[in-house]
Amino acid sequence: MQRLAGLAVLGVLLVASGLPAAASDSWPQPRVSVYTADWQAAQAALPISPLSGSAADPWSAANALAREHFPAIARSPVPVLLPYAIGDDAHDRATDNVNPVTSYLSGFEPTRFFHAGPTGYDAGFILRPADIPGLSDIDYKNPIVVQISAFNLLYELPEPRGAVVLPAGDIARDFPGIRRQILEHTLRYTFERFGIPYAVSIQCYDGPQRRTRLSCRNADRIALRFLSALRVVGGNRIAAEPTPAPAPVARPEIQSEVFRYHPPGKLVAGTGMRASSGNSDRTVYARLRFPAAAAPAYIQTQAFRRRTGPVVASSPTSPDDGQRSEARPFIWRDNFCERRDFAVGQCPSGRGHQGQDIRGVSCEPGPRKRDCPANQDVVVAARDGMILRESWHDSFFLVVNANGERLRLRHLHMHPRRLDDDGIFSGLIVTEGQRLGTIGNYNRRPGLTTTHLHFEMQVPTRDGYVRVNPYMTLVAAYEHLIGARGQEEAPPATQTDEEASAAETAASPGGETPVPAAVIRTSAAKSVGAENTSRIKSHREKARGKAKRKSRGVGKISARARLAKASKRKSR
Repeated sequence: MQRLAGLAVLGVLLVASGLPAAASDSWPQPRVSVYTADWQAAQAALPISPLSGSAADPWSAANALAREHFPAIARSPVPVLLPYAIGDDAHDRATDNVNPVTSYLSGFEPTRFFHAGPTGYDAGFILRPADIPGLSDIDYKNPIVVQISAFNLLYELPEPRGAVVLPAGDIARDFPGIRRQILEHTLRYTFERFGIPYAVSIQCYDGPQRRTRLSCRNADRIALRFLSALRVVGGNRIAAEPTPAPAPVARPEIQSEVFRYHPPGKLVAGTGMRASSGNSDRTVYARLRFPAAAAPAYIQTQAFRRRTGPVVASSPTSPDDGQRSEARPFIWRDNFCERRDFAVGQCPSGRGHQGQDIRGVSCEPGPRKRDCPANQDVVVAARDGMILRESWHDSFFLVVNANGERLRLRHLHMHPRRLDDDGIFSGLIVTEGQRLGTIGNYNRRPGLTTTHLHFEMQVPTRDGYVRVNPYMTLVAAYEHLIGARGQEEAPPATQTDEEASAAETAASPGGETPVPAAVIRTSAAKSVGAENTSRIKSHREKARGKAKRKSRGVGKISARARLAKASKRKSR
């Protein structure tokens, strides 16, 4: 195995030297480690018969057979491991005994999602436990999705918080050094083979099995079956040639008069998980096309909107007189790692909001407008890539596999039925800027959340795909959308979170006298305390009155009287 050092990062040097990265002409890049495959060792693991009797290169022969089921396999720059008994398939074909591919997949079924490119491959399979002996006791309403990924580069991130590391068990005999853990509600087995990192993952919940939730205990049984069935089935040594790393994302020269944003990690005061702040990662992980088709667009908290006051931007028309309103500044606010009970390894507490909430041009907040209609603003593809979504999923990933870049971009709260109508299913290849749907308010059903797009970003690490803060990547994307660079808000160093929140509310044109956040919290606490005290007194008084009536015999009723009352109600 040959492992190359991480790439130098301009933005890291800027931050280390004390200069604000936002003042540079380009954004800080991620740090990655690059891996090179041992193709000789991988070739030794290819099935020997009957491919050895062919005059063709063994890799070409394997790819020719596997591409019937996995068309992009020859584009993979790393050896492809799949639960596919390619040797048995080749033997049966040599004897004119052709069978469906599912006969060689150990009960797994391939989905339309197989995506290979310059940095490796991703593949998706499903399993129906009711059809598999030994797994039929797993009561789960949908087929179970299993994913396998291989990478020739990994992103270097801080160690994730909240990972539950488990003993690998007997599977370690076949996969030396394999790691087993539960991280971000996903069971993961990660290992290296032929010098390349691989990851097998199944989404699950660390609790009892339910019809709507797969327990991690049962997910583990399926993962072990999947791992035991893995075989080398193809790959392309020529595609493994080094590819150039992407250039730093440059900033526009023009300064915007209206686009302002708070620094990353600067959450609304008091909204962090377990009193923690957010994630202050300034990295721009890739050059993206902003996912909302039109500007202006807003990144702001949706769960704690009442604490921020109205956020005002330039509007095409005024709702009062129909005339164009004056352009006024609006301020973005990071909400990654806000208070939510989701596992997120890069959040300070290990839990929090998993992405950024984006509101479109028709969702402009204001003093008299707290929400807006759904399905008005168009969502577009942020990059070229492939869609990952099965028909029963209410969200989807756009998977990006480009030179020196590997990303998964998750989109949530778009109506699943509309996604179905637009053909947003696994295997769909999309191009940057292509329409994907509209911003909605779907959360198990329409209207259970505000109208916004929940946008997540995941990158591959030694633990598999993990979530990172997409805030600065979206800032950079928005700058290119509007053709001007934004201005980062810089509150005084001595200003507390409460003072900053109060100052922002005071600057908002809401027409109300601002109240400092500390006063609001104190008043709210007193109000809640008084309300609880009153409620307790009321319960006590009722209990005392009931006891007195019982002692005097008041309120007692005979069985005959109860029957008379019941018959009277029936007659009515």
